[in-house]
Amino acid sequence: MDVETSLKKLFSLHTFGIKLGLENITGFLNHLNNPQLHLKTIHVAGSNGKGSTSSFISSILQENGFKTGLYTSPHFVKFNERIVINGKQIDDEYVARFISDYEKYIDAHQLTFFEVITAMAFKYFYDKQTDYCVIETGLGGRLDATNVLNPLAVVITTISLEHTNVLGDTISQIATEKAAIIKNGTKVFIGKLDYVAEKIIQDKCSESGSTFFRLLDFIVQNENEFKIQINEQKPLRIDPPLKGFYQKYNSALAVLVLAKTFLIKDEAVYLKGISNVAKNTGLNGRYEYFHKNPTIIFDSAHNPEGVENFLNEFKLEAFSYSKRTLLFGAMKDKAILDMLKPLSNYIDQIFLTEINYERAASVSELSDICKRNNIKGTTIKKPADFVNEFRSKPENQCLVVLGSMYLLGEIKAVLDS
Repeated sequence: MDVETSLKKLFSLHTFGIKLGLENITGFLNHLNNPQLHLKTIHVAGSNGKGSTSSFISSILQENGFKTGLYTSPHFVKFNERIVINGKQIDDEYVARFISDYEKYIDAHQLTFFEVITAMAFKYFYDKQTDYCVIETGLGGRLDATNVLNPLAVVITTISLEHTNVLGDTISQIATEKAAIIKNGTKVFIGKLDYVAEKIIQDKCSESGSTFFRLLDFIVQNENEFKIQINEQKPLRIDPPLKGFYQKYNSALAVLVLAKTFLIKDEAVYLKGISNVAKNTGLNGRYEYFHKNPTIIFDSAHNPEGVENFLNEFKLEAFSYSKRTLLFGAMKDKAILDMLKPLSNYIDQIFLTEINYERAASVSELSDICKRNNIKGTTIKKPADFVNEFRSKPENQCLVVLGSMYLLGEIKAVLDS
């Protein structure tokens, strides 16, 4: 089976939708001789920041000389972006061979897309003899296909209302779902959580005999500097290359995880890992300046908290532009109005588009939400053409392409081809 056929087969598994539960993935991993049991892992969950935090952790481990696997989702342009070792994507031949070898089992047990690629990642990391692996959850935690690990550390970045139709419609319920990735006797690290979520994580740590670390207990901050105290020496200054103040928290959380789990003391390793995160992991789509003069910004904010983080940065430059335009697309299970409303305060014109994905909100659904709430939105069908044409606009205009990572990926795939 060639890679094109294997990927077509793989993506066809989306027809089985999302199946929450561990029975299928456990059975498949047994069939593969349980490669995940031989991996040393860091397991990362959260509503926002888990992809960036995972990438910072991976990058720092690489700078310390470790062969590091990184499993994230979704991809932007190419499927292989999801499974990476030291910045090198899984090769097409491995993907094709894996699907060919296990096609009968996959079909017989009606495995989902995410179950198959999770198992593929674990086997790939085992076959390639990685030192450590950073594994990002897909959806939630308790019933997520990645929740078959016995990790060295668990990281929970943030918790906000998301996937409420699956995870529950309160912070308490969602925090409980994410806390379920905590295993007995592990180290647990949290980013900025509200009181309710933090208490649930703490209680889970007490119940499981796990050690609890709260990022805010290690932050030293003033108007000009953001530092983290990881040892008895002077605090380490955090200054990531990614735009957005929230990236300081994400990178600081990565530093804390590695300082307390691996006892890495060399400050230069942390600083190089942070500064080289894009090169080492391929991280993009986080307040990414895709084009200058006119300015085009790509941001994968996919829920209200993500939009708030984006706007905290964008408002610093928004009114320096003569005109601000938004191109927006999202999944139908997102709090779309709670995303569009605050964005509309900084945007002159909103364009709505549809993503080629079964969970995506249609342009008519997006348009209806706007009409019901007196938000003016214009629908378009070809987002990549729209972005490409915007490049010829006056230099002092700005286009923000925001929403699902699938939207950003679709556009990049066309423009990069």
